[in-house]
Amino acid sequence: GCDGSVLLDDTSSFTGEQTATPNNGSLRGFEVVDEIKAKVEKVCPGVVSCADILAIAARDSVVILGGPDWDVKLGRRDSKTTSFSDANSGVLPLGSANLSQLISLFQAQGLSTKDMVALSGAHTIGKARCLVFRNRIYNDTIIDTSFAKTRQSSCPRTSGSGDNNLAPLDLATPNSFDSKYFENLLNKKGLLHSDQELFNGGSTDSLVKTYSSNVKKFYSDFIAAMIKMGDIKPLTGSNGEIRKNCGKPN
Repeated sequence: GCDGSVLLDDTSSFTGEQTATPNNGSLRGFEVVDEIKAKVEKVCPGVVSCADILAIAARDSVVILGGPDWDVKLGRRDSKTTSFSDANSGVLPLGSANLSQLISLFQAQGLSTKDMVALSGAHTIGKARCLVFRNRIYNDTIIDTSFAKTRQSSCPRTSGSGDNNLAPLDLATPNSFDSKYFENLLNKKGLLHSDQELFNGGSTDSLVKTYSSNVKKFYSDFIAAMIKMGDIKPLTGSNGEIRKNCGKPN
């Protein structure tokens, strides 16, 4: 979201990021961004970029659900194009990723292992599709048995059946931004394979334990990582543009 490229709809000249494997059928809420943009344009046209709207909305959604507040850097500009191939090139982590893959993916973007674990804590809210966690609940061994059975009740083993059925990433408090996500991992109740990899006898176990018992530490590290992530190659100044419509270039 650093240049709003994910908001661009497909055109005859490019295929956007929305149907790339990590995003397809998963990203939603575009109409909410469009509504925000329309209201902002009425008040001060051509001033606030779609990229900044995404950054502010991310912060506000955390705050509304009881999480921490922080100052969002502003002044990003929107990209004029987008890339299906870039979004498919392994930049975004998949639910099947192991710990070393996660660490490498985030390091490639200048984010540390601590940043990665803290940002993963965003999975204290949100939902995932059966398609993404099916393999975990039927084939993983590092999983609480009763938790697996609960998830299996709405996610059939057969591929193609119930693929879009949703389950909360945090079964304890799905609508609160807290540290329960990390407590779930201690109890082998991470919904995604990539979630449970953070607490599976590896180098990130101690961080998960810390965040599970110290929500203030989680919040401060999460804020630092969000600001750092928002600083990844944003377009500023004369680069890019401020779109009038978030779904298409001016």
